[in-house]
Amino acid sequence: MKRSVTLIVLTGLISLTVSGQDITGAWGGILKMPGLQLRLVLHINKAGDGYASTMDSPDQGAKGIPVTSTSFENATLKVTIANLEVEYEGVLSDSIINGNFEQHGQPFPLSLSRAGTEVSWIRPQKPVKPYPYYQEEVTFENKGAAVKLAGTLTLPEKEGSFPAVILISGSGPQNRDEELMGHKPFLVLSDFLTRNGIAVLRFDDRGVGASSGEFKTATSLDFSKDVEAGIEYLKARREIDKTKIGLIGHSEGGLIASMVAADSEDVAFVVLLAGPGVPGDKVILAQQKLIGSASGIDQATLAENEAINKGAFEIVKRPEDTTQLKVKLTEYLEQQQVPEKEISSSVGQLISPWMRYFLQYDPATSLGKVKCPVLALNGSKDLQVSPKENLAAIKAFLAKGGNNKATVKELPGLNHLFQECKTGLPAEYSTIEQTFSPIALNEILEWVQEQVK
Repeated sequence: MKRSVTLIVLTGLISLTVSGQDITGAWGGILKMPGLQLRLVLHINKAGDGYASTMDSPDQGAKGIPVTSTSFENATLKVTIANLEVEYEGVLSDSIINGNFEQHGQPFPLSLSRAGTEVSWIRPQKPVKPYPYYQEEVTFENKGAAVKLAGTLTLPEKEGSFPAVILISGSGPQNRDEELMGHKPFLVLSDFLTRNGIAVLRFDDRGVGASSGEFKTATSLDFSKDVEAGIEYLKARREIDKTKIGLIGHSEGGLIASMVAADSEDVAFVVLLAGPGVPGDKVILAQQKLIGSASGIDQATLAENEAINKGAFEIVKRPEDTTQLKVKLTEYLEQQQVPEKEISSSVGQLISPWMRYFLQYDPATSLGKVKCPVLALNGSKDLQVSPKENLAAIKAFLAKGGNNKATVKELPGLNHLFQECKTGLPAEYSTIEQTFSPIALNEILEWVQEQVK
């Protein structure tokens, strides 16, 4: 799932120069963590007697973010970002700043250079305008939540009556293209389907891009209501065949698609792309183990971390108010000798509305009620939503509910983003030029065409 691995977003910077060394300008480098690589770019400009700076995290689509405090003395750059518990210290020598980036007490090497600021992606599948179909920027409203969603509707032609799908993004704040690390998988998928006769609605998550609302307080259930509003919008469009509206959900979006389809007779079919079939706590525990193991972390450490996380998840799943939960989690993590620097941020993540809901939600609740045709796909090298465990669960729960219109497939050699890959690690996503495997695209198209013909 796009946002289960913790991505680091930095917030701004102020700096000083010493000994005549010019620290102004852009400095960039690659932060390497287990299973993940992030490019960071620091922009330092003169401001009065000192310097004002901003930080970009291109792989997260974050630009011009402010930071807390920084110093530059005796060729040593020190940066502290209090709310993220981040510290960076590096020494400038021969036009390179060599140092360590530390978050929650965990250090990672990070070197910054002038050359490291260049951001260039090779994404050969990115569609190029003019498109051979009609595109319209649209808005629709989830009236119950007073949220206005902004998105893009693509139609094979401006006039006609077409089958349609709504694309539902994975976890974390996502724009309509589900953009990450230079890839725009939903743009590629939307373009491919529309060129082949399927109308597509894709939209920014609430609180993201041009959509209103607040993302951080929302749960999967809240996002499902946004999708329902999208269905109502499509039903009101004269170009859409109201009997042929389907949902395509990626990662958490697959879970949301099932939730909507379980309660709506307006959903004609569902495509689950790396969708969870087991409860959220099991998804995250398996993900941590798979990514950790593939990153070379020893089994003893993985087992220890798994035991600590299991205990924390069990506390989070209890029906207690946030204040009690915070106290009990803090006490538990202290007992487990978790470093003090990590406890506060860990507790904050665990008691968030989204995490509390996700950890205890069982997809069986909705899968057993889905009666329309379902296509469930996973890549064999998916380390974020393990294919065997989740596909088997999806197949079993659909069958138990009497749904005999399910197609379940594991696609060889594909990762969580449905890219052809070597390791499946998230660190590999940005290095792969391919955005979406043609094999997966054709699997989706052929199955959808079968449902709507």
